[in-house]
Amino acid sequence: MNTFILGFGNEFSSEDPRCPGSLPEGQNNPQVCPYGLYAEQLSGSAFTCPRPTNKRSWLYRILPSVKHKPFIAMSCGDVTENWNEVEPDPNQLRWLPFNIPRPTEKRVDFVTGLHTVCGAGDAKSRNGIGIHIYTCNSSMVDRCFNNSDGDFLIVPQQGEILITTEFGKMMVEPNEICVIQQGMRFSVEVFGETRGYILEVYGAHFELPDLGPIGANGLANPRDFLCPVAWYEDRTVSTGYTVINKYQGKLFACQQDFSPFNVVAWHGNYTPYKYSLDNFMVINCVAFDHADPSIFTVLTAKSTKPGVAIADFVIFPPRWGVADHTFRPPYYHRNCMSEFMGLIKGHYEAKEEGFQPGGASLHSIMTPHGPDTGCFEKNTAAALQPERVADGTMAFMFESSFSMAVTKWGLQTCQRLDKNYYQCWETLRKHFNPKW
Repeated sequence: MNTFILGFGNEFSSEDPRCPGSLPEGQNNPQVCPYGLYAEQLSGSAFTCPRPTNKRSWLYRILPSVKHKPFIAMSCGDVTENWNEVEPDPNQLRWLPFNIPRPTEKRVDFVTGLHTVCGAGDAKSRNGIGIHIYTCNSSMVDRCFNNSDGDFLIVPQQGEILITTEFGKMMVEPNEICVIQQGMRFSVEVFGETRGYILEVYGAHFELPDLGPIGANGLANPRDFLCPVAWYEDRTVSTGYTVINKYQGKLFACQQDFSPFNVVAWHGNYTPYKYSLDNFMVINCVAFDHADPSIFTVLTAKSTKPGVAIADFVIFPPRWGVADHTFRPPYYHRNCMSEFMGLIKGHYEAKEEGFQPGGASLHSIMTPHGPDTGCFEKNTAAALQPERVADGTMAFMFESSFSMAVTKWGLQTCQRLDKNYYQCWETLRKHFNPKW
């Protein structure tokens, strides 16, 4: 039995081998489904979207998802869409590794361990972005999560996570990512102290970037994306199963007496998926100058403006650096986009000190940023030989056209903000020589 189906955005189909023939033949919604199942469509796009962007899947389940008690507002914890909690801060921001609660102090699962760091836009108008950190030490038990606002791109940093979805199971490890698209119910099992990053987009789905003159192959290849296969449990939960729904930036919970992971078979092109960052085919400069980081884009969520993204997911993977007479690290920069960076492992080339795995940085729109003093001095004097860059390292960036606001949790409550970040540039000295 294959544990995954390969491909990106394909028309997939899967049925649990315990129930052969559970997918209806020749139609989506028969009068009576095989095995007495219910047919339910999950739409990820408007019915009338053009075929290339039309997303939907048909689920054949033991009980339909409509069978539940009313949703009731619950505590949102540190999840928010209030971008006006605190005054704007245009400074360069860097966070030390976010604290993971110890199980001996407090049991925290994936949902209670969600913390919104920054974002912009509005889930009601379905146009915007949210960036969250998750820190947890316990598995979700008889609880699942459903995001009605948008898609989650999850980047584990410490600890593998086993995600059970309506489509099947996915084990996702650090240096892999997964995407849980809008409306898909999932539960997260952890195996110790666990931490990671989440990019949430409203109103668009992630897709592969256009390759243009690169050609037909390169960057993240479609065949390397993995979609889970059907798996179900027919389980009654007499004490109550909790479905948590993120809706219009708030959290709500309802009760039902059965597991929502009761999908015996499904087909369609709207699914969760995962991807290993080791499979990224890197494009880089082989003559001179430093190429723009857009060449490292794994996935993009496009806006309505051509060439401008709601958010790009960009990585900085191990590669060769060979450019002649060139300052090879990232250049000094002011950008019309917001740049949120995280570090899964290793040491980021432009700031080998201070930027740590499990931490983050935010360089807001038009806020200057670039290599620290040590990086500049070292690389302006280096003998330029072919060299490996970022071995043992994986840094990434969530880049967005939105001007993101930082939450009160991000600026104050988490107490992980590095107040001395600006000092890494303070020792940059003047090299100007008018007689050069």
